[in-house]
Amino acid sequence: MLDSKIPQGPLKDKWTNFKFNAKLVNPANKRKYKILVVGTGLAGGSAAASLSELGYQVESFCFQDSPRRAHSIAAQGGINAAKNYPNDGDSVKRLFYDTIKGGDFRSREANVYRLAEVSNCIIDQCVAQGVPFAREYSGYLDNRSFGGAQVSRTFYARGQTGQQLLLGAYQAMMKEVSKGSIKLHPRTEMLDLVVIDGVARGIVVRNLLTGQIEPYVGDAVVLATGGYGNVFYLSTNAKGSNVTASWRAHKKGAFFANPCYTQIHPTCIPVHGDYQSKLTLMSESLRNDGRVWVPKNPGDKRPPQQIPEGERDYFLERKYPAFGNLVPRDIASRNAKEQCDAGRGVGPTGQAVYLDFADAIKRTGPELIKERYGNLIDMYQKIVDENPYKTPMMIYPAVHYAMGGLWVDYTLMSNLPGLFVIGEANFSDHGANRLGASALMQGLGDGYFVLPYTIGDYLAKNKPAQAKFKDHAEFKKSEVDIKNNINKLLSIKGKRTVDDFHRQLGKLLWDKCGMARNEAGLKEALKQIPQIREEFWKNVNVLGSGQELNQALERAGRVGDFLEFADLLVTDALHRAESCGGHFREEYQTPEGEALRRDDVFSYVAAWQFNGVGQNPTLHKEELKFEEVHLAQRSYK
Repeated sequence: MLDSKIPQGPLKDKWTNFKFNAKLVNPANKRKYKILVVGTGLAGGSAAASLSELGYQVESFCFQDSPRRAHSIAAQGGINAAKNYPNDGDSVKRLFYDTIKGGDFRSREANVYRLAEVSNCIIDQCVAQGVPFAREYSGYLDNRSFGGAQVSRTFYARGQTGQQLLLGAYQAMMKEVSKGSIKLHPRTEMLDLVVIDGVARGIVVRNLLTGQIEPYVGDAVVLATGGYGNVFYLSTNAKGSNVTASWRAHKKGAFFANPCYTQIHPTCIPVHGDYQSKLTLMSESLRNDGRVWVPKNPGDKRPPQQIPEGERDYFLERKYPAFGNLVPRDIASRNAKEQCDAGRGVGPTGQAVYLDFADAIKRTGPELIKERYGNLIDMYQKIVDENPYKTPMMIYPAVHYAMGGLWVDYTLMSNLPGLFVIGEANFSDHGANRLGASALMQGLGDGYFVLPYTIGDYLAKNKPAQAKFKDHAEFKKSEVDIKNNINKLLSIKGKRTVDDFHRQLGKLLWDKCGMARNEAGLKEALKQIPQIREEFWKNVNVLGSGQELNQALERAGRVGDFLEFADLLVTDALHRAESCGGHFREEYQTPEGEALRRDDVFSYVAAWQFNGVGQNPTLHKEELKFEEVHLAQRSYK
């Protein structure tokens, strides 16, 4: 059994009690500790800035040429907080409950309540940084609705919220860089975690410009490296997003929790052809004013303007009258798939549904719609060459976010002492389905307001030790292993490209472990993944050398990790014989086609221990206990 280290006391007092009882580091002593932060998105950037401002030595690593290119910049719709500015009944407790329910009761209660608590502080922090949130005519911050809630709690900057929040964190971080308090390492990829006597002591990285393998020692390591959605090849993630840092840490002993919980976003531009390397997100916020529908008659290929109102099925409004088009993402995605599978899909492939703004434009006029979503509509028009002001958008679900990640306790530390994991890279806050606008909330909450307290409690109990481990044999061994792996990839000289293998793996996972899974398909995937992996190591062709900028080599290493990680993802999906949130097992559904949980069997976090490539992992369980929430079948009707 795993110890989540949840503080004693009532739920609403746990975080307050933890902060009071946490050990503190003397300000003069903070300068003696070095913290390595891997990743510069919202979680990593905010953490690096906050820790540096507290006085710690911080070294920050990112594989992009600038922290501004972190994938957080692509987030569109907004960030949740329980400010209750619209006076519509919101509260910390309601945000907590919506998040627990939206995650289908598969997240840790104490972590979620803490996230709801700190949400209001995030907005104040970002406003102080100058983040240009949308405002009402009076000057007050504006809010809009998102799926899974009946209140308006989402703060936004048109369809560019992630970009504006990232620039706020980036400026805070670069202020510390300019002071010399943070040492920044761009174009640097973490390739191994160094563990000595069971404690994380540092990392080994590759300089992507020179190929140099470099060790770094620290008193704590913070992974803020995002999710693993790109294992499916086609996703809304940036092409560089990968699982490598988390997977290499997992191979060194960090448990991986709930990898089968991958989120499918319902509002994406559909696949257009085999030439695509990624998919484009259309913010969930569009469902505030856009109505989702399909023709009632299967096979109806008329242009949407020629289909009369009586022959349209607004299926989300029909099935879920209380929430309508703003049901959570997993439910909206499955319902879109259901309509397309029944032959009512639209567009050239039949794998799309309409998102229609005609009623909203008629009600408010096009200028207000442009003010709210203009950049999103422009992006859609450039890609699809259709004008959403006149013709409904076509959308279809796509892989978007990873709810699973490395296991962490209440302090955000993994089972490896000294290794902290924040943001999307950990598993802790979203359960089996993330509510829209909560990713940015978790990333900034972890970085600005949680980790600075919890990491201090850990460091106060451990003396600074960088000098002691600088020349340790484990660092040398790690360097040798990395160089051998690189040389092996370059020496194969096969006949297939890295992307060819990645595409093959992604299609297999989408077909067998995508929006819907079943036992037969998952077992078939577990047979095929090792075959693809074996051929990869015999027949991949990686051009160039390891002593230069070589993006083919970078991708090869990441795809090699995806081919190992895919085994664990499918193993977890097969093990969890229930449906919950984004994990929909076809054998477990209600008569109405909704997810059927099995709380008596699976009300736990599944944390997996690595036992070797191709070997069965060991399952460790953290039982989920609910003090404030009554477990119930989710209903949004």
